[in-house]
Amino acid sequence: MKRAAIAIAVISALWSIRAIQGDDKVELNLGDKAPEFESQDDAGQPWKSTDHIGKKIVVVYFYPADCTGGCTRQAQGYRDDMEALAKKGVEVVGVSGDTVDNHKLFKKKEHLNFTLLADDTGAVAKKFGVPTGAGGEAKTKIDNQEIVLKRGATEKRWTFAIGKDGKIIYKNTEVKPAEDSKAILKLVADQ
Repeated sequence: MKRAAIAIAVISALWSIRAIQGDDKVELNLGDKAPEFESQDDAGQPWKSTDHIGKKIVVVYFYPADCTGGCTRQAQGYRDDMEALAKKGVEVVGVSGDTVDNHKLFKKKEHLNFTLLADDTGAVAKKFGVPTGAGGEAKTKIDNQEIVLKRGATEKRWTFAIGKDGKIIYKNTEVKPAEDSKAILKLVADQ
């Protein structure tokens, strides 16, 4: 009897540790229903996926950090292609472990014309199965002033597109930053 109780306690503890460590990994594939998620946008307002998915094709791209080399090239690509993407019914949302304030600065510096979401705990990334790591910081100059941007999590560079039916229609886990927006333009070219 004691052995059974101990075994149950050990199994229960292992399941608890697994849940805390996040070993229940999510893997989204083409055709899967996109997860519902919420975050704060770059203006500090609530952003809910349920208010957007189903109305347009929604591109959710995850990137490591505001104001860094590859992340800036990726954001500039979306900025420059935004008019063509919008004509095809595409809404773009960038997600990183940066804060709302970091996003405000990044948008200002790069004249970004799409929404950035703060995911400083990595919760949104985890819903998509995107690997996350510890936070960090990046230095940048804005208006001739050096600023240190601190982030709560660092997310891998992955891109998803969600169709109007709420299902994943595109997934890229090997994103080339400068080519990301072009891949989405190609995806929606015939739509």
